[in-house]
Amino acid sequence: MRFLSTILTLLFVAYLTSPLWEKPASDYVDVSFLDTIDAQVIKGYEFFKNQPFIENTINDLSNTVTTLPAKLTNEVNKSTYDPVTQLEKPTLATPTDGLFSVHNIQVGDKLEAVNNELGKAKRTTLNEYGSKWHTFHTNYQNFLMVSFDDSSRVNGLFTNNDLIASSYGIKLNSPKTVVQETLGQPLKHIQKDNINYILNDHGEMETFLIENIYVTVFYDVHENNTVTAIQIISDSLENKKNSLYGETSDALRDGFEFQLFDLTNAARVHHKVPPVKWESTVRGTAYKHSLDMASQNYFNHTNLAGQSPFDRMTMDDINYSVAGENLAYGQSSSIFAHEGLMNSIGHRKNLLKRDFKLLGVGVAFNDENQPYFTENFYTP
Repeated sequence: MRFLSTILTLLFVAYLTSPLWEKPASDYVDVSFLDTIDAQVIKGYEFFKNQPFIENTINDLSNTVTTLPAKLTNEVNKSTYDPVTQLEKPTLATPTDGLFSVHNIQVGDKLEAVNNELGKAKRTTLNEYGSKWHTFHTNYQNFLMVSFDDSSRVNGLFTNNDLIASSYGIKLNSPKTVVQETLGQPLKHIQKDNINYILNDHGEMETFLIENIYVTVFYDVHENNTVTAIQIISDSLENKKNSLYGETSDALRDGFEFQLFDLTNAARVHHKVPPVKWESTVRGTAYKHSLDMASQNYFNHTNLAGQSPFDRMTMDDINYSVAGENLAYGQSSSIFAHEGLMNSIGHRKNLLKRDFKLLGVGVAFNDENQPYFTENFYTP
């Protein structure tokens, strides 16, 4: 009986898997004789199906054969690993529900889905929209920031890494001319409370309104005006902001400071430069200079008392072998400030200087809510 059941089991396996091999085989031999065998297999199965051994074996084999194609497909679709960084490199599918995605995430996706995709955020900080940037990265690689609305759905995205996918074919390093040919004319201004705020005055970034989504594309002027970063903001989030600048608070100041720090490190790692570490003492030095500029209405590395950045660091008992300072003013966020600094050759050199080991960022606001950004870099 066991010998017979084994034969029937093998025949039944051949029957179940026939869709996988009959068609290729028919190109070379006549397989019509299998119709008779199939009929006998079915009769045999009907006869033995109530035998426990045969029934369990057949059920197990049937389940294996049925699920095999799906398992094979899952293996093929798994993310690959970047051979250089040895980090998981996401497979970027072309967006179906939206026009742009970052790391396979689109506006409208649920918080749960994002956490399943990215894990726990490295940092959560307030942004100029009154929502929070959830920052994700692996040692500053695969860097992105995600904002969520009150219903825990994505309403904002940013990345300066190769994580951009678009139904338009736009991605990191796409030429500016391709973006313009594909997306058309960018916005010249944005209206807030009957005030038109001019955009794109230097050509280093362009904002497009596409199906109720504000897409800001940043260009690297030192890399032939190619795409270096992208910010995606839903219209509902943009409309929450009554002016170009957000409502100031200590939480927003802290948010801007840590966002600029993280953006700096993401840029350094992207350009194969080791990240810097946060240093609280020099952060205080940077903050005092930002506050002085904001309250005294000037913008300069040398303050009104004639003190240089190095003088100020020495006064705060900071011993350094090499040091540098970056300043930005008037940008609506740390993202815009950072991208502007990267397009200024002197500031870019500081941002990407390998000799620097430590960084402190200080942000202060003037009476019009405009932020002043100071970055102080140094190495003991």
